[in-house]
Amino acid sequence: MKNINRYMTLTVLGGLLAFTSCETTELDITADPNALTPDQAGVDFFLNSIQEDFVRQFEGDADFDLNDNWASGGNTTGDGFNELGMEMTRVVNMNGRNYTSVYQDSDMNDEWINAYRGVLADIRAMTPLAIEAEQTRHIGIAQFIEAYLMVSMVDFFGDVPYSEIVQGAEANFNPAVDSGASIYDAMLLLLDDAIANFNSTPSADPAVDFFYGNDYDKWERAANTLKLKIYVQRRLVDSGAAASFNAIINSGNYIQSTADDFLWAWPATSATQPDTRHPRYGINYQAAGAGEYMSNWLMQLMDTSSDPRIRYYFYRQTDAVPGAGIAPNEELLNCSLETPPQHYLDAGFGGDFCYLPNGFWGRAHGEADGIPPDGLLRTTYGTYPVGGRFDDDSFQAIGPSSGGGGTGITNLLTAFGVDFMRAEMAMVAGDEPGARTFMLAGLDKSVAKVQAFLSGRTAGADTSFEPSAGDITAYSTQLGIDFDDADTSGKWDILGEQTFIAHFGNGVEPYNFYRRTGFPTTLQPNLEPDPGVFIRSMYYPANAVNNNSNITQKTDQTQPVFWDTNATAPAAN
Repeated sequence: MKNINRYMTLTVLGGLLAFTSCETTELDITADPNALTPDQAGVDFFLNSIQEDFVRQFEGDADFDLNDNWASGGNTTGDGFNELGMEMTRVVNMNGRNYTSVYQDSDMNDEWINAYRGVLADIRAMTPLAIEAEQTRHIGIAQFIEAYLMVSMVDFFGDVPYSEIVQGAEANFNPAVDSGASIYDAMLLLLDDAIANFNSTPSADPAVDFFYGNDYDKWERAANTLKLKIYVQRRLVDSGAAASFNAIINSGNYIQSTADDFLWAWPATSATQPDTRHPRYGINYQAAGAGEYMSNWLMQLMDTSSDPRIRYYFYRQTDAVPGAGIAPNEELLNCSLETPPQHYLDAGFGGDFCYLPNGFWGRAHGEADGIPPDGLLRTTYGTYPVGGRFDDDSFQAIGPSSGGGGTGITNLLTAFGVDFMRAEMAMVAGDEPGARTFMLAGLDKSVAKVQAFLSGRTAGADTSFEPSAGDITAYSTQLGIDFDDADTSGKWDILGEQTFIAHFGNGVEPYNFYRRTGFPTTLQPNLEPDPGVFIRSMYYPANAVNNNSNITQKTDQTQPVFWDTNATAPAAN
């Protein structure tokens, strides 16, 4: 294991970052911090860029904005860690039946470039300037972001370069990869440094803190919550994880209130560059209609259980789907004329293999029949979290300014997420009543947050279709009954389903939970009977492998990350 120096020193990232560039040469440098060189930029300009590039690591972008690090834009719905995780966990549709063909090494270039050439390069350039100016809280925010970013890189790729891009001033064109475990260790120490800087007295606070508006008590709570996330994620390989987790919980110094959630609020309502609408809104709320498909599994689960969040999560453009309410239609929904595959019938998924009732027009996991003219018919994202339309049974076609206009949010660390972490740790400890309590607490916070999100985003919607307090109580009560009646595996299934539902929009947490626990086992199978083994880590990007002699491509995507010691991949392919 390498001894990773956690202190941030100026470095030239060299060959790791030189293999490609998405920057333009003719930009207004006063408006575009991504184009600034160290001698042109101030600390605040760098920090603005670091913050935005960081959130795009999870969301990608929705256009061909030449000012960011995302080359493929709206042509690839898989941009960003959130979308990748949601596709693999049936939260949205995965368009392709074979895992290897869907997630190739060339698909990972954007995420790699944005992390190393974008976020880390700007942190390395900013830090000496911030040290000289004694702007310690700028450094603290950058340290927190670096820790969150590198933990996420490990979660998706496994072992990645880190120590050799942090140390020294000489360019290293072939930085070696560090073990994921050593990076996790280093990030815990880096978070300690961040907390110290949050509690320091700087010469000046950041001009723009997009996350917490310079409230450093909230930043400290977020840092401790990120530690909670780290301990949960490595609990299978860390015998002290539970004790470390509980120590933070006992301190009370973590995100407990939704008001303290670590999230990004997308402010804009137009597609002008830079496009600061929620990227999922930009991809789906177009003149031609939605650009991606929702998951039949998730919509069916929420519809049949009367989940009170369903009208906020999904917007239906029609009240019927071919085969369910109207006649089958080969042009619009080819599978409406087909019979369910045998493995779907065997798994009990024959009824939602192609179409769902009540106008929920989505696709099965791995459905790749091509794209018919259904953009103004298929179900798409609703109000939460992307800032789309609230579903009030109006069944109107969407457009580029529908609903909230894209003023959505990206949830990263949340109070409800902490409750679900506590529920998981309780289940691991054999405390099933405790797990029930925490799960229902997470549900309450999730529903309240979703309902409050509609404020200011109704755009003429009929809010009488919002669920009543009685509807919400009935759902929570039934969930508690179902949990009580289930055996231990069934309880894990329910906890897994609720974790997935609550984190809608954030695919990282469901993907990690699924690999860590193997639950829920209730997921819809892939439409292809033999899609290959579930992806336990992504291929390294083709450009990184081709340009760095110290990176060797994985033989396949079945190699687990260090914290995944399960004997096999999750069973549902």
